[in-house]
Amino acid sequence: MSNSGQNIPFVSGAKPAEQGGHFDEFSQHPAQFLTRAYEECGELAEFDIGGTNTVLMVGPEAHEAVFRADDIKVSAREAYQFMVPIFGKGVQYGAPLDIERQQLRMHSRGLASEKMNFYAPIITKETQDWIADWGDEGEFDFYEGFADLTIKTSTHCLLGPEFRYSLTDEFASLYHTLGAAADAGGLQDPNARKDAYDARDAARARLEELITERIDIRRESGETHMDLLQVYMDATYNDGTHLSTSEVAGMIVWFMFAGHHTSANTAAWTLVELARHPELAAEVVAEVDAVIASGEQFDMKVLRRMSKLDGFIRETLRVHPPLNTLTRRVIEDFEYKGHIIEKGKNVMLCPYVAHRLESSFEDALAFKPDRPLPDNPFALIPFGGGQRKCVGNAFAMLQVKVIFSVLLNEYEFELAGPSGEYAEIMPSLILRPSDPCILRYRRRVDRKGAL
Repeated sequence: MSNSGQNIPFVSGAKPAEQGGHFDEFSQHPAQFLTRAYEECGELAEFDIGGTNTVLMVGPEAHEAVFRADDIKVSAREAYQFMVPIFGKGVQYGAPLDIERQQLRMHSRGLASEKMNFYAPIITKETQDWIADWGDEGEFDFYEGFADLTIKTSTHCLLGPEFRYSLTDEFASLYHTLGAAADAGGLQDPNARKDAYDARDAARARLEELITERIDIRRESGETHMDLLQVYMDATYNDGTHLSTSEVAGMIVWFMFAGHHTSANTAAWTLVELARHPELAAEVVAEVDAVIASGEQFDMKVLRRMSKLDGFIRETLRVHPPLNTLTRRVIEDFEYKGHIIEKGKNVMLCPYVAHRLESSFEDALAFKPDRPLPDNPFALIPFGGGQRKCVGNAFAMLQVKVIFSVLLNEYEFELAGPSGEYAEIMPSLILRPSDPCILRYRRRVDRKGAL
């Protein structure tokens, strides 16, 4: 006999429904609130986000149940309607499921090995240019620095050198405006903050203008390129039709949201953890030096061999996952372990909570880059899972690996303050380090040579 969703424990501390339930506490720091919910209620915890009852589901079995659920019954599209004005109608959550799946295949073409090998030297050169005027030592806000660098690398790889060198500043401003509209408030009401959403719509329209101009220039010249813009321009749906310019713009924004946020946050946290753990950093540096001394170029084959760097970044993603509210709308009653979660509610997974389970990760609060992968593939979910695994994860990993291969060959880093000052904050739905995130750098005396 199944239990109704009403038997799932309800998180304490909710305000009256007319005051938003748990919304205020959730929006202040989603990861902390969801940690409290799990500690209080266990594997299933129900709470109220501004009138939408949501069930947090924790653990590999719960993750698998959600990731394997039919999209028609447990829908990401319905949960993320607040992203439609950002990506645009006809793209991802604003498109029918069949169209979205075709668009996912288009993304995958832009992440084929030959494309990734093409992107690697671009990221290398952008990083070298970034550090060219650093001098021998100094300090600055590396969160903002990585956000700026990865905008440049992303626009260069996605849209080509002409766009990168002529329009990066405007693109970055427009992209920031779009990102500011993607916050916890969207889970409550996609159009609640009129000023922010008016700015969002204006930025989205201008972004489409810029990309349309670039498409027109390319079509007039007849030239072809290796970047993602060319992939989207050439792509066709199953019926043979091409993407509209609005859809191409939406695909660019979709991929930027998937790849840029992950890259910038992961790079910042990776640097913080390298500075926190100099003995572990030394192992990564030795691996980077060996690759550079060999004279090999950074391509996918070489990067896959860099197990120390890979393990360090993956442990960073375990401890500091950037995305921590993976949400689905229940379209048809959803059963899990005898409990029925009624249609109309949301279910939510939280990598931050999941990655701290001792049942999945021994000594889970410790930073251990050499820890083995968990036996259950649904235990580690920094990029989500199933058919909706983050489309930008491979590109994000490529960016972070190449960036640190350049940085660690040239500089060593240390914290500018006590370790505890580098706290986890969530001014939006992204988990980022403290603001500002100041670290010191010093040119290596023993550097083995430049890339």
